[in-house]
Amino acid sequence: MSDIIVKMEGISKAFAGIKALDNVRIELKKGEVHALMGENGAGKSTLMKIMTGVYTKDLGSMYLYNEETKRLEETEMKSPLMAQKAGLSMVFQELNLLENMNIAENIFIGREPVGKSGFLNKKELKENAKKELEKVGLHINPETPVDVLSCGQMQCIEIVKALSFKAKVVVFDEPTASLSEQESQVLFRIIDELRKEGVCIVYISHRMEEVFQLSDRITVFRNGVYIDTVQTKDVTEPDLIRMMIGREIESKIDRGNGHISSSNVILNVKNMQVYPNSTPVNFKLYEREILGFFGLIGAGRTELMRMLFGIDPIGQGEIYIKGNKVHISSPADAIHAGMGLVPEDRKGLGLILDMSIKDNMLISKLAQFKSGWLKKQMLKKITGSYISDLGIALRNEEQEVKELSGGNQQKVVIAKWLAMTPDILIMDEPTRGIDVGAKSEIYALMRKLTDAGKSIIMISSEIAEILQVSDRVIVMHEGNISGEVTAEEVTKNNIMQAAFGGGMENE
Repeated sequence: MSDIIVKMEGISKAFAGIKALDNVRIELKKGEVHALMGENGAGKSTLMKIMTGVYTKDLGSMYLYNEETKRLEETEMKSPLMAQKAGLSMVFQELNLLENMNIAENIFIGREPVGKSGFLNKKELKENAKKELEKVGLHINPETPVDVLSCGQMQCIEIVKALSFKAKVVVFDEPTASLSEQESQVLFRIIDELRKEGVCIVYISHRMEEVFQLSDRITVFRNGVYIDTVQTKDVTEPDLIRMMIGREIESKIDRGNGHISSSNVILNVKNMQVYPNSTPVNFKLYEREILGFFGLIGAGRTELMRMLFGIDPIGQGEIYIKGNKVHISSPADAIHAGMGLVPEDRKGLGLILDMSIKDNMLISKLAQFKSGWLKKQMLKKITGSYISDLGIALRNEEQEVKELSGGNQQKVVIAKWLAMTPDILIMDEPTRGIDVGAKSEIYALMRKLTDAGKSIIMISSEIAEILQVSDRVIVMHEGNISGEVTAEEVTKNNIMQAAFGGGMENE
């Protein structure tokens, strides 16, 4: 019996005349974790969407192992439902839950248990959902509305939904992007159990440490073209980077010229309370500094920044910018005070998906220019510079932003706020879902901004990112600041200790 359960070869796909995939191939084996890697726009998600019936291929063939005939048979998945019934499930990078429904309803949508009367059996639905949630160690009421969940919790529900199908192949597209360290470890245990049961896992991730920890084989795409498939044990991280981007990138960034001074305080937050029972938070942001905020999900980092930016009300506390007390009760107040926010939820809060790339970037600039030729030329110059600086992969600037990959959407969000030239830029998970090459470009851009006099607050769940980018790190736990350390003092151990509420010991 062959151990290959899915084979795809000669697959090509174009959108509006632009080739997303050009004669690519992949083989998936029973009981393996197969990493699929490449820069944003390389075609990874596109191929998996073809396999799971979201897209139809233009050319090529797909074969699925038939348990009855004991051989690979050519097939085509014409819909996601057809793929799911065939044992092919996908956990998408972008959240696709229906927020007007509860957890149980989302997990079993279209598969709800029906009683003898023909009506929905709510009790059975709840029990079935509870069982699926417990499989991943998620102890939450299945009747909880989805719209009250955090991004990390929503991602976990997406995973549970995919696993609820008796899958032969499960595709995970950047599954840990919104997960805490504990949630990620739960996922890794689930993946290991699925592998032992003979399920094939396709793992799309830009996090190298995860790929090397989990995968058996790695397939690399670049610009929609198949590059190679290798055994994970036979390659190194530099090898993969060269395969993915065709060049080497710097593993470290220049931290600037040592021009950060504790006397140049641009932002001073005093006695701001994140949660009702948490200790008031006090911190300072210095001019030309990248201040990293680290913590586990529920630590209060995003909540703190939402209050600071006027999205959520401030129960108590004071905010000083450049020594002047400011009153922020709305995002408009924050913007007027010189702040910008790159949100974690780029689709829900960062973009207008049906608008063009250009209009998303320049929505704050449109009123600044009079109509006419000059306006068009100035706006085109601005958008062109950001497209170039951020390496945004697109057909043209009039393309709707919803058509971009997740990573390129995030770049548009960053460009939008950079166009507003804030003095303080809050970046919540700025490289979530962004490939290794683009990360390097964004890090360099962040440093370029601080060199120009800007100050950045960066929330990140990636320890490697925190260690690499931050001039100073603040760690939060349950709404409190549990540790603060400079770049010279920060280590993985001391920030993780603080993240779990144990305080911080400098090594």
